[in-house]
Amino acid sequence: MKKSVLSILLAGLTLNVQASEPHPANLEARSIVKEFGGQLQPALQAAMKAGGPVAAIDVCQTKAPAIAKDLSAKHAWNVNRVSLKPRGATATPDAWETATLKWFDEQIAAGVDPKTLEKFEIVKADGAETIRYMKPVMTAGLCLTCHGSEQQIPAPVKAKLAEVYPNDTAIGYQEGNVRGAFSFQKAAQ
Repeated sequence: MKKSVLSILLAGLTLNVQASEPHPANLEARSIVKEFGGQLQPALQAAMKAGGPVAAIDVCQTKAPAIAKDLSAKHAWNVNRVSLKPRGATATPDAWETATLKWFDEQIAAGVDPKTLEKFEIVKADGAETIRYMKPVMTAGLCLTCHGSEQQIPAPVKAKLAEVYPNDTAIGYQEGNVRGAFSFQKAAQ
């Protein structure tokens, strides 16, 4: 009797451990976030070093979409970055992304460590299942040069932003704000 109760308890523990393990697509999405950031961050740092924030804007405008396109092709995910205050047209969130970005803001306000935040969900739309994943992009001090208040953004940066992003709304952030998110999706298999 003791042996069978112990076996049942151990089986239950095994099931609980398995249930708490991340979905394979979640692990894949986490890896793509690291890959995206691992390519974009050095490009931004090199541009900042070579030509300052105006040069970094060119990286955001051209290199970031190219990285997203390459990762989309490589991993069979739709790879993008979105924001409640988008800078470019492709950064405009859909309803699920908007709700998730607001949820990230709520979690940060509640004291959750942003490094631990992510959202993974399998959603059904029009009879098809889609895997969705988002990871917040936080605003660091250096980001305020291009994303801070009107007073924080230098005139040459404002001019370049107006030139390449005429409908820009991605300003007014403070350090520690959720500036946007990596947003990935693919058909569930």
